[in-house]
Amino acid sequence: MEIARNRRKLLAGVARISYDQPVEHRHSLTERGLRGILAAIVVFTIAIVPQGIWSALISVNLRTSPTIPWAVVLIAALVTLFWQYLGGHFAPRRTSASRRLHLRANRVPLPIFAWAVLAGLLSVAALTGVWILLAQFIRMPGSVLPPMGNVPWPIVVLAVGMGALISPICEQAGIWGYGQTMLRREFAASTAVVLSALIFAVCPHPPFHVPLLPKIAFFFLTGVTFAVIAELTSSILPGLVVHILGLLTFFTLVWPNDPTRQMVRDGGADIWFYAHVAQVVVFGVLAIVAFSRLADVCRGTTTFSKPVAG
Repeated sequence: MEIARNRRKLLAGVARISYDQPVEHRHSLTERGLRGILAAIVVFTIAIVPQGIWSALISVNLRTSPTIPWAVVLIAALVTLFWQYLGGHFAPRRTSASRRLHLRANRVPLPIFAWAVLAGLLSVAALTGVWILLAQFIRMPGSVLPPMGNVPWPIVVLAVGMGALISPICEQAGIWGYGQTMLRREFAASTAVVLSALIFAVCPHPPFHVPLLPKIAFFFLTGVTFAVIAELTSSILPGLVVHILGLLTFFTLVWPNDPTRQMVRDGGADIWFYAHVAQVVVFGVLAIVAFSRLADVCRGTTTFSKPVAG
């Protein structure tokens, strides 16, 4: 029994050795800075370019043939192929293992997955309150969806659903898969978490025409949530679930109602203002507790699962 336990600890140490080596033994400060810039370029390529293609496709689709969702079918095929490539499929085969490692689409034990999703959803609940409070100080533009007045509702559902899938898939793969893996080789865990969250914060996010600093601060906090989940679980899959559900919530329930919120400067703080303050505090505390429990569960697990893509 003792030999088996030591063997599991040894395997776990070997699996993590590339991440846990002291930062000063990796590269010089200049080299680490250049590699950080390279990570940012990789992130933007993976996370932003497919979303730009989707925006162009759905705009043309809704303008030219709003009753035929060809853009949804096309982007679904393209993103599926892209995900497979990032996960190690297709040529060149010599980079397959590296791509699979960087994507981090790893299966995790059910207890870890459950605690990660719970911690993420509690964070989303707190962040929803933060956004609504911001919208009572800063006038927000409202719906981020293109005009769909003449579009049949099944097409609207498909378009919104696809939009809520593409951004999380690309951003999780690019930022907390490839990007954070590259950063983690050069920096300590906390630094990699902060840097990946900063990269996410400066990416283009809806809604547009919002003051830059509050928007960056909000998405930085969101990015920290996903970065911590990825760091603790060594997988982007729990964060992907949280990301999809969170974005769908904002698309359908939060952003469309922003223009109707009472501004504090106009009528003062009403009962809903204090309710959302309580929402931030309560769900924020619960999220911290859930993350603490997630860290404990992860420390007690020494087995590593195979990637989903690869």
